Amino acid sequence: MSKLIKNMLVDDLKGRLNNVGDVIVVSLGKLNAQKTTQLRQMLRKKKIHLQLVKNSLIRRATLDTPLAPAFAQTEGMLAIAWGGEDVVDLAKELDRLSAVKDFAGFEFRAGALDGSHLNATEVQAVAKWPTRSEQLSIISGQILSLGSILAGQIGSVGGVLAGQISSRVEDLEKIAGGAASEADLPAV
Repeated sequence: MSKLIKNMLVDDLKGRLNNVGDVIVVSLGKLNAQKTTQLRQMLRKKKIHLQLVKNSLIRRATLDTPLAPAFAQTEGMLAIAWGGEDVVDLAKELDRLSAVKDFAGFEFRAGALDGSHLNATEVQAVAKWPTRSEQLSIISGQILSLGSILAGQIGSVGGVLAGQISSRVEDLEKIAGGAASEADLPAV
């Protein structure tokens, strides 16, 4: 491959990965062209991109970027995956597909998360994390539970106070209406 073509490929990779912060490196094993196309179509539905890359070119394209650690110790034929809702969603989908019988040989190799290198087992651990939407629902549930506890405590104290005031009003009405003496009233 000529230097001009290599430079064009590196520029293309840089353009594709321009605003990408997290990437997962996978091995397609011995998937044939039909299985690879099927895999890409399934990933495309989830807005996940999958591209075969040459190690030397991807290293040049990601030099001095947060993605560079993903390619520090890789060799062999690789594919990179990026996109999805977040990196956890990406890892979950790739983990799910790696368990599918039709895609035997599809496995994690490495990854980059916030500029840090991830090995294959760490990428699988990321796949077990809650996604962004799950984390937001957990946080909102925790906030709402604290709010309901606080409202319940305020309401219970307020209810007791309202009961005492109501009782005192009834006693005062008895005095005004029945001309009872102050000695007849209970002490407050």
